[in-house]
Amino acid sequence: MGVASDNGSAEQAAALKFLIYGRTGWIGGLLGQLCTARGIPFVYGAGRLENRAQLEADIDAAAPTHVFNAAGVTGRPNVDWCETHRAETVRANVVGTLTLADVCRGRGLVLINYATGCIFEYDAGHPLGSGVGFKEEDTPNFVGSFYSKTKAMVEELLKNYENVCTLRVRMPISSDLSNPRNFITKITRYDKVVNIPNSMTILDELLPISIEMAKRNLTGIWNFTNPGVVSHNEILEMYREYIDPNFSWKNFNLEEQAKVIVAPRSNNELDCTKLKGEFPELMSIKESLIKYVFEPNKKTSKA
Repeated sequence: MGVASDNGSAEQAAALKFLIYGRTGWIGGLLGQLCTARGIPFVYGAGRLENRAQLEADIDAAAPTHVFNAAGVTGRPNVDWCETHRAETVRANVVGTLTLADVCRGRGLVLINYATGCIFEYDAGHPLGSGVGFKEEDTPNFVGSFYSKTKAMVEELLKNYENVCTLRVRMPISSDLSNPRNFITKITRYDKVVNIPNSMTILDELLPISIEMAKRNLTGIWNFTNPGVVSHNEILEMYREYIDPNFSWKNFNLEEQAKVIVAPRSNNELDCTKLKGEFPELMSIKESLIKYVFEPNKKTSKA
């Protein structure tokens, strides 16, 4: 999945044309960089997701083969923002996403939709530490935050659109440790962190896979994380080992965390059997962290 180097792959790339929403966002920006590196023609959508006429104008102008949605509201600095901006959150995450899906369906276009896996939480059927993850067909059980409620709502509705590929991203991580949206960057800057194993998404490995999914015209719901789980402390131990040997942190529990956040956070493990079946090369979360994040950023003398 590297840069096209032979005529066959170059011709294949040129036959594609991506229309990407989310130009100013983290994932949207990375997608543009990947397309540029791979010689895939692309343009960013200018229309507001909730404005059907603007979306239709974008598609008319771009004539894309595929549409990618990396836009939406996650809240700044975090999802607590959504608790007090509910109409804006619904407009972007529900109305906007559905409008884009509907317009794409009318044009016969596959929509790759970067969604969230933060719609589940560990329960009796999926206990923490059991290795039993939530599957694509499972019903969301986490309604702790308004952000997650809107995401679960729109995922259910999108099941009716056979042209949509829903990718459940969780706690995204990239090799850019200066990006404030990066999960690793976030937790290294917190005063205290919880320590709970979670499924997470290494963007450096998985975003190229999402492009390949578009090429294959895959649709439906996909747990879009690396297999397995990793805890906050395990990540910070790697950070100390590879990046800053003097780094230290403090833990607190969920009850203490609840006092400094507005909305509860989702903690879960997603079952990646379906994605791994389609892409057998997919690395486990800890392997991917080392290969794509910590080795390229290594600053210590670790062998």
